[in-house]
Amino acid sequence: MSRSRLSLALETGAVTIPANGQVAVMRPRADADLSALPRARVLIIQGFRPDHDAWAARGYACAVAAEGRHAATLVCVPRAKAEARALIAEAVALTDGPVIVDGQKTDGIDSLLKECRQRADVSMPISRAHGKLFSLHAADPAAFADWEAAPVDGPAGFRTMPGVFSADGIDRGSALLADTLPAHLKGRVADLGAGWGYLAAEVLKRKEVTQVHLIEAEHAALQCARQNITDPRARFHWADATRFTPEDPFDVIVTNPPFHTGRTADHALGQAFLTAAARMLAPSGQLWLVANRHLPYERPLAQLFRDVAEVAGDTGFKVLTARAPLRRQSRQR
Repeated sequence: MSRSRLSLALETGAVTIPANGQVAVMRPRADADLSALPRARVLIIQGFRPDHDAWAARGYACAVAAEGRHAATLVCVPRAKAEARALIAEAVALTDGPVIVDGQKTDGIDSLLKECRQRADVSMPISRAHGKLFSLHAADPAAFADWEAAPVDGPAGFRTMPGVFSADGIDRGSALLADTLPAHLKGRVADLGAGWGYLAAEVLKRKEVTQVHLIEAEHAALQCARQNITDPRARFHWADATRFTPEDPFDVIVTNPPFHTGRTADHALGQAFLTAAARMLAPSGQLWLVANRHLPYERPLAQLFRDVAEVAGDTGFKVLTARAPLRRQSRQR
């Protein structure tokens, strides 16, 4: 998708990349094809750890934030509109040449095109594969100043950022899980997919908890968590929770696992969190998770843990607990 539009734009001359200088690519998914760009000059700017690592493994220069000036910038439109606007504003401010914007209709590219036309000279868009690509020419950064990313004053004094999960309020499922967690939690705890820190902050209210490890793949969300949680028992890990390996097993894991890749439902992603939790827990460890009621997690949990039960819920969510990971026990036999 992205490759077809970008390749067509460069082949037809609708977009021209300067002969010299760095070409930044903001937020490309791991499956994007950037072969139309001069690879040696490309800087991937990606804060989502799995995608960041995938590009780095292919030999691309990678960063979690923009570095210096860019000769050209390609903005790969993310799902959240506020984040897309912030990326465009940042690209305009840091780019001397064209700012190329590429995205799917389902991610709001049409409305972004309309808004950009009100602020800058915009090229004729290329429409293909249910998306559009256009470029901004000599755009004035001041025209996009109100789109710049800024911390959001979230609920209960928490700070969030545009584009992070549940940026505007406490997720209903996470709140249900927090209300269900027992008062006697203790020992080493991990929050898989910790986001901006709400669940971890709730866990840290337990005095018998010795450590809480926040494991989060989205760099911006983890940076928010660092601001929101100053308890010295907190440990922060920018990592893919499905691949993370702790130094020592955890006594408790809490999680509100994601089940979408972009806008596509991906039940395997949530199940990968369950498998990772079973691997990270101590033999007598316990998992506490919340999930949308329709998600079929009971069966994989029964294959991973000795005891599984639903302990709370409502019409939309269920809180499940699982104890004694079978996989770890079998390793010790």
